[in-house]
Amino acid sequence: MRWKRMALGVAILSAASCAHVNRKDLDAQLGTLRSDLVQRMDEGDAALGRRVDLSEAAIAALRSDLGALERDFGVKVEALEDALRFDVPVHFGFDEAVVPAPGREVLARFSGVAGTYYPDARITVEGFTDPAGSVDYNLRLGKRRAEAVKGYLVGQGLSAERIGVVSYGESRDRLVAEGAHGPGTTGWENRRVVLVIDHAGAGVGAARPIADER
Repeated sequence: MRWKRMALGVAILSAASCAHVNRKDLDAQLGTLRSDLVQRMDEGDAALGRRVDLSEAAIAALRSDLGALERDFGVKVEALEDALRFDVPVHFGFDEAVVPAPGREVLARFSGVAGTYYPDARITVEGFTDPAGSVDYNLRLGKRRAEAVKGYLVGQGLSAERIGVVSYGESRDRLVAEGAHGPGTTGWENRRVVLVIDHAGAGVGAARPIADER
């Protein structure tokens, strides 16, 4: 499976960052990937030759699907070292942890991408709140929101075993609109989730989530 991780690891990283990397840099990344594939073919992995065209087709398909997420829903995809972060437009009502109807379609589309291109990868749902209420309460609320989204993703066919949840609550360095909070619709930008796919299988993120420290 090393070839698959390498091909879909580097290639997916390139495709995911296509909105933030210029064409020259993207082509250089893909060229490096292909050079590595060819080298391994020369070293004796003959079966790999049959996979090169498939991997290139997968790269093109993934680029198209990620572009559709950005175009159709305004999803922001950020390429990390070994992971992809999806800032999805899934926002919760004040003090609520029910997946909102407007966010279900984008979660369903994300499930399709994750299931197709990352069948073995770890997915983490990060839950957030606005700064109303206590820190401890917001950590619990953020986790409830992450759990609700996990449940929806499982309902779309993803394995529960590969989906983790963490809560960052009202973490100040992750607020979208600093200080904005309800009741009411104010602060809706902060009441959200973020989805992270760890395509290297080594765990999501370098920093420990706040919920893990308590």
